[in-house]
Amino acid sequence: MSTDNNNHGLEEQRRRKAENFKLNIRDNYDDDGTSYGSSEPEEISSYSGEEVKDQIARESKRSLKKRQRQEKRELKARNKRNRRIFRIAWIVSVLIIAAALGAFLITGMNDLLAINRKDDSTVTVQVPKDADIGTVTDALKKGGVIGEPTYFKLYAMVTKNNTFSQGTYELKKNMDYQAIITNLQGTSNRTDTIEVTIIEGQSVLEIADKLEEGGALGNKAEFLQLCNSSKFDNDFDFLKNIKNPGERYYKLEGYLYPDKYEFYVNEDPASIIYKILNNYEKRMAEKQAFDGYEKLTSVNKMLEKSDDGYTLDEIMTIASIIQAEAADSDDMYYISSILHNRLNADDSEGVSSLGLDSTKYYPYRSKDKLPAEIAANYKSRYDTYDNTGLPPGPICNPGMEAIKAALNPYDSSYYYFCHDSNGKAYYASTIGEHEANLEYIK
Repeated sequence: MSTDNNNHGLEEQRRRKAENFKLNIRDNYDDDGTSYGSSEPEEISSYSGEEVKDQIARESKRSLKKRQRQEKRELKARNKRNRRIFRIAWIVSVLIIAAALGAFLITGMNDLLAINRKDDSTVTVQVPKDADIGTVTDALKKGGVIGEPTYFKLYAMVTKNNTFSQGTYELKKNMDYQAIITNLQGTSNRTDTIEVTIIEGQSVLEIADKLEEGGALGNKAEFLQLCNSSKFDNDFDFLKNIKNPGERYYKLEGYLYPDKYEFYVNEDPASIIYKILNNYEKRMAEKQAFDGYEKLTSVNKMLEKSDDGYTLDEIMTIASIIQAEAADSDDMYYISSILHNRLNADDSEGVSSLGLDSTKYYPYRSKDKLPAEIAANYKSRYDTYDNTGLPPGPICNPGMEAIKAALNPYDSSYYYFCHDSNGKAYYASTIGEHEANLEYIK
């Protein structure tokens, strides 16, 4: 009995548990099987669609900001690393540049001062006409005169020594930069010399042609322009005292002293003229050149008037005519006497002009030397057939003998002269005698 009751009780408990189990299932699910007892599904089902979108947007912003913060941290780290690398690279570059610059300065200064150039041998360096600093530097480098072309260029530009004269120079390999430049801008070490002899009686035009043909003169037009300028007046009193420069074709005519000269190839025209004028002044100041003659003891004595009342310029004009007309030395003194007689004659002598063929076509030698474009109507301002007295200036450059003759004419009564085809001179005191001489020498 008790056993049955116990069994019956256990079964009743199991039945109630099974009913409770079924009841719990119904309490948690709807009839269609949808759960409603769980808090999570109720939370999800409680949001609307807009709220979900807002939530997603907020999450996206938070995620974006997080990524941006991360990127900034990474960028800052990269920048820091790059700055460190840049500083290292900059320091290395500065050190490299400083080392290179230091080496350049040291080697350049050594070359500038010729410290490492012990060779004192001489080399020839050719500087062409109108050469720039680069051309000169290349020539010096090629000749072994310098070792650092860039530094030489820099030195020449800084010291404003970047123009050089054409020429062939002898330079020593152990010269410093300043010595090199000084030699290249001077003429003491030039070797390209040309010897030119100016012949007595040559005119400015003929001298210019000779200098050009000989290679000494590179600019004939400039030479001729300078010969009719006042550039040299302050250096030479005999030029400053010329009273009528505007009436002349060439102011320096008569003063380019005939002699043997040594010039450089394509020498500067002004340098050529200075050399010739200096020689004229020197020769005129030499007392031994006038031994036996008291009329000229120095150039300065004649700048105003000579003993005969002529200025030095007038004496040079007379001497130039003598040089152009005379056949020989003795003839010079006779012609000088004729010129002086005519210049001092009164109207009764019937010689109102000098009437000299040598003046008719000046500055040209003769009619056939006239340029074609002016030959037909040419009339010289120096023509002594039409003009009385001396021409405005010398007609050529006389030698010392002609100058002596101009100062010391023979004492004669002659007013006329002529020469035969062999150069023999005939003198006459009257027009009749002169015409007879002319008839004789035909």
